[in-house]
Amino acid sequence: MFTGIVTDIGTVLELEQKGDLRARIGTGYEVDGIDIGASIACDGVCLTVIALGRAPQNWFDVQISAETVSKTNLAAWVPGKRLNLERALKVGDELGGHIVSGHVDGLAEVVAMRREGDSTRVTFRAPHTLAGFIAPKGSVALNGTSLTVNEVEGTDFGINFIPHTQAATTWGAVAVGDRVNLEIDTMARYVARLRDWAQQ
Repeated sequence: MFTGIVTDIGTVLELEQKGDLRARIGTGYEVDGIDIGASIACDGVCLTVIALGRAPQNWFDVQISAETVSKTNLAAWVPGKRLNLERALKVGDELGGHIVSGHVDGLAEVVAMRREGDSTRVTFRAPHTLAGFIAPKGSVALNGTSLTVNEVEGTDFGINFIPHTQAATTWGAVAVGDRVNLEIDTMARYVARLRDWAQQ
């Protein structure tokens, strides 16, 4: 489990398609503190560490199934791409965002951007099947970042990015047309399931 609070910006160093996709990700994390088999959210996708190293910088390798690639924006990864990283939540850690599983539900598209004071208001378009799970003042995880929804209109929803979020994550480089990993709020998922069950 994760919180959607990004703690490092990693960089894709290498990609190798050999059966599954294997990616090497440069990180500021101290690799001595990472175990093989540990989970790290990479742009919101929970991936398992399969190798670690230090040269030319600290790095970890992950193996990514074709299923994961098909459901996320990982197909667009190229060497040099910057990624939001978060290590798995430990008992006793501060829950600064919201509970995030790292299981991406679908892709949202950036359809508009505008400045609002020092912040940037970004409008996203969600898949129709997921739009009903997104509510004003509710939470979503986008590329692994816990964010508060400002407004919803149909399948479109708006997020306000303050300067700190833009500086501490990859959101400072967002552009119209980008497709981002979307994970809906876990509570919204269960509320919908209970409603559907009650109507059967």
